[in-house]
This record gives sequence, structure tokens and C-alpha cells, in this order.
Amino acid sequence: MVFVWLTAFFLVVALIVLVIYQLMCLADLEFDYINPFDSSSRINKVVIPEFVLQAALSVLFLLSGHWAMFLLSAPMVYYNYTLKH
Repeated sequence: MVFVWLTAFFLVVALIVLVIYQLMCLADLEFDYINPFDSSSRINKVVIPEFVLQAALSVLFLLSGHWAMFLLSAPMVYYNYTLKH
């Protein structure tokens, strides 16, 4: 049980770090520190890892029996899946 919560905690921290990185790229774009091409290429590099982390977190909730959290995260995983296919 503790393993599940620690794993979920670190996955959520990794997701937060990826979102903060994307926000920093957008802030740099807003203040004209980088051009739009560089900003989008930097953000695109972290999109797939973000999708994979969200899916891993959802699968972790499913396998550990946390049905409510799985039901909350499953629509986002499905949406991310449909974006890439």
C-alpha cells in the first residue's frame, strides 16, 4: 500500500515538473526570449513523456484498486490517446 502511494506521489511530482517546464517555455515565448518554433519544439519534446506518465498513473490506480481515482484519470488518458492517433 505504501509503495502505491509513493509511486503515485513521484509520478505526480514528475507531471508537475513537466507542466512547470511547459509554462516556463510559454513565459519565455511571451517575453520574446525565444521564438515560437523553439518554444513549440521544446514543449513537443515533453508531451509524449507527460502522456506516458499520466497513463502509468492511471494503470497504477487500476491495479491497486483505487477505482475512484482511476475513473477520474481514465478520461484524460483516453483523450491523450485519441490526440496521438
